Amino acid sequence: MKSSLIASLAAIAILTTACASSDGNQYPASAALGGQPSAGHTSFVAGLRRAEAEQPSQHLLGVEPAALRPDEVAAGKYCVKTGGQVYVRTPEYDTNSSHPLVLSGHASFCQYTSTSDGSRIHILLNTLYSKKPSLAALAYILMPPLGTGCNGNPASCYCSLLGASDQFGGASGAGGSWVNLNSEDQDLEACIFPDRSSIDSWGLTYHTAGVIRGTDLTKVMRYKYPS
Repeated sequence: MKSSLIASLAAIAILTTACASSDGNQYPASAALGGQPSAGHTSFVAGLRRAEAEQPSQHLLGVEPAALRPDEVAAGKYCVKTGGQVYVRTPEYDTNSSHPLVLSGHASFCQYTSTSDGSRIHILLNTLYSKKPSLAALAYILMPPLGTGCNGNPASCYCSLLGASDQFGGASGAGGSWVNLNSEDQDLEACIFPDRSSIDSWGLTYHTAGVIRGTDLTKVMRYKYPS
């Protein structure tokens, strides 16, 4: 576990250096957001659009999210015990339109809402409940600075700079999110890391600026950074 933690911290330290750069050309996410799509990417987006157009009409109003998996039940109970609410979300592409493409699978998030200002933060149940380090947890705890080179959506760009992604279909402008129509945040921008840990992009971005949304996750996550 010690070697895994050291490796994770080293990765975050490298990202911190990159985020702190004042040169916009140093930001791979900015380049991706502002660059022209390749022919391959254009073809991929066209394929997504075709699948979207052929989607059965009963999916237009969204789908009822699946129940918690057996491995998520204990994490869900922990979420509620610590003051959160559990929302099972489905991934959807092109949420900027009235006809998003409902994708396969689901993910379960714990939503914490501040009693003082009503702000919210969302964390994947498994990220919340794990006693081992995850990239999302470390990004929240270590607060790598945002820097000054992001264009467009700052939360999405910051997520990309951390080596994660919240984009559906690349920089196509179609949008995409993790959807639950019963939540105050129906369309969630979830920043998902390569180890499959996740905290919402805006929660991470506000926290690195010293603003706590919803609740201080360091006090509810079961993983505790070594003091």
